[in-house]
Amino acid sequence: MAFGDVKTANGLKELDKFLADHSYVEGFTPSKADLSVFDALGKAPASTYVHALRWYNHIASFNAKERSEWGGQALPQVAGGKPTAAAPAGGDDDDDVDLFGSEDEEESAEAAKLKEERLAAYNAKKSKKPALIAKSSIILDVKPWDDETDMKEMEKNVRSIEMDGLLWGAAKLVPVGYGIHKLQICCVIEDDKVSVDLLTEKIQEFEDYVQSVDIAAFNKI
Repeated sequence: MAFGDVKTANGLKELDKFLADHSYVEGFTPSKADLSVFDALGKAPASTYVHALRWYNHIASFNAKERSEWGGQALPQVAGGKPTAAAPAGGDDDDDVDLFGSEDEEESAEAAKLKEERLAAYNAKKSKKPALIAKSSIILDVKPWDDETDMKEMEKNVRSIEMDGLLWGAAKLVPVGYGIHKLQICCVIEDDKVSVDLLTEKIQEFEDYVQSVDIAAFNKI
């Protein structure tokens, strides 16, 4: 796929359109191709690019060590650092491991030993790969009591909630009528560490500001 310069509106639009149907730039797990686009963006896209923002927050939730262990190949770069096309399929360096050698290889004691060594090296390499952490991207609608509620203070209180496996993202105010706005805020959670029910309960504890909390969107990533 080609996104052009992802720092431009057209490039971001193409990226957002692509990520509407894909969790990652390539394949079904994060890879160096995702890092190429992530680094080219440089910062989180605007909240209007919902799918690109969801993907960006997800990639940002991994630390440097985790990213360095991702497989695949980085996208070729052009002037200005604009990712233009995905690496050829099959770029995972696991494919470089030829477990059984050439079909024409003579079956001998030496050939059998070579096969065993390659198989052992392959299994050792696979065993070192970290397990993929299940995560979800959530958009919450936090509703105030009335039009006199201090929305900045409401957002400040919501973001004050800290949980292992919780990462807050972009937020915006959305009009609901009669001069009242609701706070729409994104977050990424690690499914095994953060309960959505517990998170909404913690937000509702700010009862001076919060009337109710709804889940506007929930996506596994």
